[in-house]
Amino acid sequence: MSRTDVHGTVADGFEPVREAFAEVAAEQGGQAGAQLTAYAHGRRVVDLWAGDEVSGDTLTGVYSSTKGAATLVAALLVQEGALALDEPVARHWPEFAAAGKDRITLRDVLTHRSGVIGVDGGLSAAELADDAVIARRLAGQRPYWKPGSAYGYGGFVSFAMVNEVIRRVTGRSLQQVYDERIRTPYGLDLYLGLPEDQERRFRPIQRWTATPEQEAAFWENVPGPQSILGIGYGLNSTPPLDQVAFANTRAVRASGPASAGGVGSARGLAGLYAAAVWGVGGRPPLLRPDTVGEFSMLHSTGGDLVRGDQGNYALGFQAKGLRYGFLGANAFGHDGSAGSESFADPASGIAFGYARRRFGFGWSYPEHDRLAAAVHRAATV
Repeated sequence: MSRTDVHGTVADGFEPVREAFAEVAAEQGGQAGAQLTAYAHGRRVVDLWAGDEVSGDTLTGVYSSTKGAATLVAALLVQEGALALDEPVARHWPEFAAAGKDRITLRDVLTHRSGVIGVDGGLSAAELADDAVIARRLAGQRPYWKPGSAYGYGGFVSFAMVNEVIRRVTGRSLQQVYDERIRTPYGLDLYLGLPEDQERRFRPIQRWTATPEQEAAFWENVPGPQSILGIGYGLNSTPPLDQVAFANTRAVRASGPASAGGVGSARGLAGLYAAAVWGVGGRPPLLRPDTVGEFSMLHSTGGDLVRGDQGNYALGFQAKGLRYGFLGANAFGHDGSAGSESFADPASGIAFGYARRRFGFGWSYPEHDRLAAAVHRAATV
């Protein structure tokens, strides 16, 4: 049996998705390992996997795809009236008002317009494993640009602020609300805090492969650690944050920091978005259409101060309708730096989840376009 053999199932009409996934798996070789799951109007129509030590049940670090689950918690609480998007964060968290942050709203934080993307001197990997610790450090930090004047991605800290607001309002952490209200009742294989008894299913993230010359050329052109990009990605700490080691640390998996500490599978990622918009397993959708409309509306577009042209955000979610031109204008979701991708497209009825174990060189994942297009074509033929 080839280590790039494709396993799993597709519904009638989705055979071309299997073929596209097989091509991707062959190009990657067996070492990376990947999973692909898709739903059409709440029905699972694709469930595939390939690669060494990977099955449909395998869990791995999904990095910033975690933000999709965290945003869904915020959306649910906004829908119920527990959170208000345009209230200042400091109304519930007074310490946050320090250093000119008194007018920053929850909407500013969710759309990356707060200017709070890290702290002077950086946050250690141990600090980044705990949202409460991150929040304490951020409370006294001056924003890196005037709040509301521009937007920039806070990769490892943004949802610690959301978590702190939720904690102050509800008395529960974002992770607790997610597990009790979303993950457990909908049976989602996506954890914000991986229980010890599920550790056996976890497979570590692997580093990208490159020649020494490629590595040297890549890092020679990366902005410095004190730049806006460096601060946004934790490179201003001592030592700079090691993204691969981050997800492979049990402390991170156990606490599930809401910006980038989630652990899951393609099934979990796709199931999250199917549950949000259409419902799964006979359960109703988590969000009403008007809530989906609010949270999928474009908010921050144009140049991202941290990510450049890779930005573009709805409310908490990335604007996937701008990322993939074949999707509807209000498609929304979130990817992760090790190559996970996930989204919902209300226009076509698609919920998409993809996970892989090996970083792509230079954080490049061209297979996202091919696989997303294949699923869209099969669902809309």
